[in-house]
Order: sequence, then structure tokens, then C-alpha cells
Amino acid sequence: MRETTLDPSTSPLAAFGVQLRRSRRAAGLSQVQLGQLTNLSDSQISNLERGTRNPTLDWVRAADAVLETGGTLELMYWSLNGASLLEGFPEYVAQEAKAVELRQFELGVVPGLFQTRTYAETLAAADVRRGVITADEAEGRISYLLTRQQRLNSRDAPLVHAVLDESCLRRHVGGTAVMREQLEHLAELADRPRTIIQVAPFSMGERRSLALPVVLLTMADRSMLGYTESQERGFLTRESRTVTLWARDYERLQVGSSSDVSSLEMIRAARKDLRP
Repeated sequence: MRETTLDPSTSPLAAFGVQLRRSRRAAGLSQVQLGQLTNLSDSQISNLERGTRNPTLDWVRAADAVLETGGTLELMYWSLNGASLLEGFPEYVAQEAKAVELRQFELGVVPGLFQTRTYAETLAAADVRRGVITADEAEGRISYLLTRQQRLNSRDAPLVHAVLDESCLRRHVGGTAVMREQLEHLAELADRPRTIIQVAPFSMGERRSLALPVVLLTMADRSMLGYTESQERGFLTRESRTVTLWARDYERLQVGSSSDVSSLEMIRAARKDLRP
């Protein structure tokens, strides 16, 4: 069967189809073989790859397992099925899933990859109350986040170096129980061999070199991408000058922040300060 060339930028469904085709080819499978392994006909696989058919969640999970994608297809599934994501964020997540190293600065809230389910649900519920998203979209957002987090527990987990502004520890999200669980989880993550957490203390003041959240991704070929967000959308860039400047500011932030050992003590102290 002749395969149609598809532009992934035309729609989220087209992007899903392109990624499915790439993953199938990388696994050395034909459309017929993938269909046999996932209980679909080759014509149905073709429709999925051409972006003319919506996948089901059960099928996507089966395809991820067969193709050994590390959950990439499920991530894309949630981006096109009501996860209510910030514009530009799905493009970032597609690259995050392939990165070998992540360096991140966050302020105000714990980064998504480090959030507990209850912490993330609290944030999503607040958006529902404000009318920003629906309850169904909130559920999709949580599922999307939990799928992203699976890679931290996989065999090919990336090296993650996060600098958290102290406000991430001190800003109460939910009640005491939610924050205690979240801070315990941060302390557990900080003990993992492939996760480094530093805290940028309030005492840094104007010396804090970054004013907005930033993520620097290092890919397998050692190329680097940068990502940041405004209130309206996310921005993924490959422009070398911009990424180099962000990396320089990140290094300054890293040097000026508390060490990983001192940062762990700060996390534990913040948990201890929570009133029952």
C-alpha cells in the first residue's frame, strides 16, 4: 500500500499519525504486522497514520508496548483528547520524551515531572473552579502528566537537574497533607542517582539570574533546545544564541543556589514547618 506523506504541523492528529508511522518503521514492522499485534486491520493502521482516524486509549497503550516507545504515543493521545494544554506545550513534551538530560528552573509551583498526583489534582481543580478548563479536561491533564512522569522510572530515564525557587517549597498548594506529601516526594526524588535538586533561596534576591521558568533539553546527538512559557503559550526554541544565553544564566543560577545536600535540608525543613 502506498503511504501518503503527511505534514505533522497541520493538526495534532496529523502529528500523531506521523509519530506512529516513524515508531512503526523504527520497530521494523509493516502496517499489517502492527495491526496483527494490536488487533486492528492494516487499513485501520493506515487511517491512523494518515490522521483520518482517532485512536482509542487502549489501542494507544497497546501500540506503545509493542513499539517500545516509552509512552510517547500516549503523551500525544492526551494532547489531542481534551488535556487542555498550553499552546506550544505538546511540541515541547514530544522533545522532552527523547531528551537524555533536562535542566530546569521553576518558581511558584513544583515542576510537573516532580508533582504528586494530589498536588497536580489540586492545581487542576483550581482551574476548573475558575472556569479555565472543564472537569473532563482536568482529568485528561492529570493523565497526561502521569504519563510524562513514567519516564523517570524507566531504564532510559534522563538525567534531571532542577533548580527550584524557594517559593516552590513555601507556597501552600492544597492543605497541609498535600504539601507534606509533595515535600516528602521531592526529598525521595533528590535521593535518586539521576535526579539533582537544588533550591534557589529567597536570600539570592536580585542575584537570581532567571526571572521565568526555563527548561534546557540535551538530545542524544548533544544538540540543545530551550523552552519557556508566558501566560498565554509555551515557546520551544532551537535558536543557538538564545539557548546559549539561557544555558549561561542557568549555570549562574546553579552556582549561586544551595548545594544539593543543603537543598535537601531545606526541603525537609519546609516540611517540618508545616502545621498539623
